Amino acid sequence: MKAKKTDAALLAPLVKKLQPDDSEENLMHLVADYAEGQNSAVFTSVDENTFTGVALCSLRHDYVEGCKASPVGYLEGIYVKESCRMLGIAKGLVHECEAWARAQGCKEFASDCALTNTASLHFHLGVGFQEANRIICFKKSL
Repeated sequence: MKAKKTDAALLAPLVKKLQPDDSEENLMHLVADYAEGQNSAVFTSVDENTFTGVALCSLRHDYVEGCKASPVGYLEGIYVKESCRMLGIAKGLVHECEAWARAQGCKEFASDCALTNTASLHFHLGVGFQEANRIICFKKSL
């Protein structure tokens, strides 16, 4: 189900599991922005009036690793409560994000995960993503 801006406060605790260093207030604004954005969407799963999962997706117009088209639908983050995993919820959320991206004219859908996040790697491969590349990013303070 597509989330609305008014769902942001209830979804922020789920998104915090993906971004533990962010405050729930910041994440509430992030979810609200994604929910009402023209180039983004939030999809949720609900069980007995309780949110059990959330997926944030967007359109990326810049270069996306391994993709040839633009824009590219992008899975920005996905989380399902531990007690609700292995029930197909995350796969369903990905399908909703893909359908949304397709409706926006996208020919490709992409995502990423950290090199060390093997659970995310296995999830992505399990829902049909193909690995495009592996990179290590660098930074330094100036």
